[in-house]
Amino acid sequence: MTAAQDLPAEAGSGQLLVHLRSVLPGLTGALRQVANVILEDPGWASRATIVELGERSNTSPATVTRFCRSLGVAGYTELRVGIATEIGRAVQAGWELGIGADVVPTDPLERVLKTLLAVDLQAMHETAAALDLTALDRVVDIMAQARRVDFYAMGGSAAVVEDMQLRMHRIGIASWTWSDVHNGLTSAVLLGPGDVAIGLSHSGRTTETVEMLAAARSRGATTVAITNFSTSPVAEVADYVLGTSVRETSFRSGAMSARHSQFLVLDLLYLAVAQRTHQRATDAFARTADAVATHRLPTTPHSAPHAAPTPPPY
Repeated sequence: MTAAQDLPAEAGSGQLLVHLRSVLPGLTGALRQVANVILEDPGWASRATIVELGERSNTSPATVTRFCRSLGVAGYTELRVGIATEIGRAVQAGWELGIGADVVPTDPLERVLKTLLAVDLQAMHETAAALDLTALDRVVDIMAQARRVDFYAMGGSAAVVEDMQLRMHRIGIASWTWSDVHNGLTSAVLLGPGDVAIGLSHSGRTTETVEMLAAARSRGATTVAITNFSTSPVAEVADYVLGTSVRETSFRSGAMSARHSQFLVLDLLYLAVAQRTHQRATDAFARTADAVATHRLPTTPHSAPHAAPTPPPY
């Protein structure tokens, strides 16, 4: 079983709802009906009996039991405990679990700001809590030794990986970003063992990203998917899946809401690779900083009363 296929038992980690949202697109029929009822009102689901949940979802207790098994949860009691644990953590942090905290046209700017901050902070905390650090650590090892790293993404996701690609170049890791499927496929089929291909797609269903990542995998490159949905098509063509946890709000699509969580995962990858290649990264960063130093305006006594601090190595 590859890292992409390993699904953790989420109830014990207090991330059951996060996990449920990530696998929701892969659920069908009665199992999806149960999932939708839980996600619509987690508080009610944490108190409901198995019979009540079956009735509200127009299924049966046997289906609810099967639903529990599909999540890797031992039984209905463990399901309720998992939901209650996540609710408790959200309440303690001051979050609105169901993201009833949304933006409406009449909201004052102060509420919009607070909602935006709460949603993004919650997404980042949930992403961090559910992130597979074992898989990420292995990806870092491979990236640190890679001949080259290709990043694949489309639309808004392309802007996210372009930033990552530039940072990787600054620490001496040869890397490219591809957001045109023709050029991306051309690059992908030239990869091989020892290379890394990373596909970023919030939905995991962007056909161009899936196609480019699959082409890289067919040539023997190590493939990594960064996505919100662990059972999505992009995850199926990845050796390693690094998940985000993001929910949409009315004026921000999932792809827009995902950026902070995506940057969190990519920042962690970048810093960890810089750690593993410390001497090379430090030397490369210093040389690139010197190369552009003459394109910065000098500081003046008025603009900089104190000596500028030494910049960090990465």
